[in-house]
Amino acid sequence: MSENTEETVRIYTGSDIMAEALVGRLEEVNIKPILRDDEQSGVMFGTGSKYDDQVRIFVRKDELAIAQPIVDAYLKEIGE
Repeated sequence: MSENTEETVRIYTGSDIMAEALVGRLEEVNIKPILRDDEQSGVMFGTGSKYDDQVRIFVRKDELAIAQPIVDAYLKEIGE
């Protein structure tokens, strides 16, 4: 196992609205997630993506134990 705390793991893929709501919950517990919106990047740089209309959320691996129960509860609430 690497000691690099900067390694990240994807915890959610979905619409930007749902992703923003989840980001808010993570920030409440001082987790600073990373959002990746390839559609927006494609618009800026003129390329397509297999993740159209999808935002991906990543957290640092060392924050996953705190983030995962929040993600699980959120997904249950929204019915995913």
